[in-house]
Amino acid sequence: GKQVVFFAVGFETTAPATALAVKQAAQYQLDNFSLIVSHVRVQPAMESLVEAPDNRVQAFLAAGHVCTVMGYESYGRFVDRYQLPVVVTGFEPLDLLEGILACVRQLEAGESRLENCYSRAVQGAGNRSARDLVHAIYQISDRRWRGFGRIPAGGLSLQEQWKRFDARVRFSDCGLPVILSTECRSFDVMTGQLKPPDCPHFGKQCNPETPLGAPMVSSEGACAAYYRYAGV
Repeated sequence: GKQVVFFAVGFETTAPATALAVKQAAQYQLDNFSLIVSHVRVQPAMESLVEAPDNRVQAFLAAGHVCTVMGYESYGRFVDRYQLPVVVTGFEPLDLLEGILACVRQLEAGESRLENCYSRAVQGAGNRSARDLVHAIYQISDRRWRGFGRIPAGGLSLQEQWKRFDARVRFSDCGLPVILSTECRSFDVMTGQLKPPDCPHFGKQCNPETPLGAPMVSSEGACAAYYRYAGV
């Protein structure tokens, strides 16, 4: 029959849904379904940020949707290692303001703690069923991130017993080259060294319709947010 290839993208938030799809495909013995798995992991990216030379990151708002699935207990080791505040935060305006306020209070007090400001949705251990499903289907692997380059342990890939559903294995011509703009300064933006409006391409060659890099591609990206709300 017709081959169906699903492009599985997103953080740990969406990984359980595609893991369930793999499990069901195996149960139904589907031989025309496969995935290009491009799931990424948040915490290794945070580590790459703070270990980057000249980074100016002072605190993190831990994404509430990721923590809803994976929990936030592992961030304790991150806080201990890097001595930076990490505040689990939701996405509503008041959630974001509360998370920012919690970070500022910690910084002003000279503290670095793990704090959960999204307790109505997030528990320390996360969603155990979703986590178990992720661990049953995926393995941790290196991943190239646009704007970052290769991040060790920065992604997920299918475990060996599920490789028959890996489109990269099934189709020899399924390689996806990473095309990066030499003009984009997304790494400087993400490490706090450059504000988006200070980029010479911001709002000109680079805009949401013709983005040069990752921070302008997504509506959640720093450059896209500046473009939308800074009156450009």
